[in-house]
Amino acid sequence: MTSAQDHHQAGVPGMDACDRDLLWQGSFNVRDLGGIRTAGGCETRRGAVVRSDSIDGLTADGWAALQAYGIRTIIDLRNEEEVKSSLPKPEGIDFARVPLDALVGKEWWDEWGHLDGTPLFFRPHLEFRPHAAAAAVSAVAHAQPGGVLVHCGAGRDRTGLVTLLLLALVGVTPDDIAADYELSGSRLAALWAHLGRADEQVAIDRILAREKITAREALMATLTSFDPDACLLTAGLSADDLAAVRARLLLTE
Repeated sequence: MTSAQDHHQAGVPGMDACDRDLLWQGSFNVRDLGGIRTAGGCETRRGAVVRSDSIDGLTADGWAALQAYGIRTIIDLRNEEEVKSSLPKPEGIDFARVPLDALVGKEWWDEWGHLDGTPLFFRPHLEFRPHAAAAAVSAVAHAQPGGVLVHCGAGRDRTGLVTLLLLALVGVTPDDIAADYELSGSRLAALWAHLGRADEQVAIDRILAREKITAREALMATLTSFDPDACLLTAGLSADDLAAVRARLLLTE
């Protein structure tokens, strides 16, 4: 009998209208940001931006599925020392590194690092170090034609922050942005098991309980307290950059 994990690792690049998950062999938390309605009645474009966990473990079949899906730019949010790629990078794909952890600096980590792994760190990230995530949004704006993959290690925190900005920028509602973030929770247990590591959700739940807040409440507090345009413009992006992101992500009639 084929297990759920075996199915998820089958390397099938397909996706139907009800399922944004992508099945790339060697990764565990991959999904398209397309097919989400916006508050203005538009819809995000399928194949434009994909979020994922680390791609270091992709097999040859996994890389083939990634390329077949149309990914032509990969934005890696990790620091250099985290990268442990085992296969040569395929031709025809641009690679950009935007190391969010390094960009916010030690002083920020000393003050806010105790919230790492939870969405509680999103708000101070955007409030005190908006240039960090904005650099990733800029990389999306300037990517070559084709799909863009944004990833970190687990595809939840750093990727979640950048995804939050992208979706907020094109008018996806806070509820739907939070729902997308929450999808990672059910997908990461298989990743921790594969890596032989303890499930991080235990430590995350402990932090949230200590702060007397839920993950969704933390997300909603962030999403309802900032203006994505103002945040990104203050961080140095131009109006043309924001327009380029919207053009990439939004379907037009």
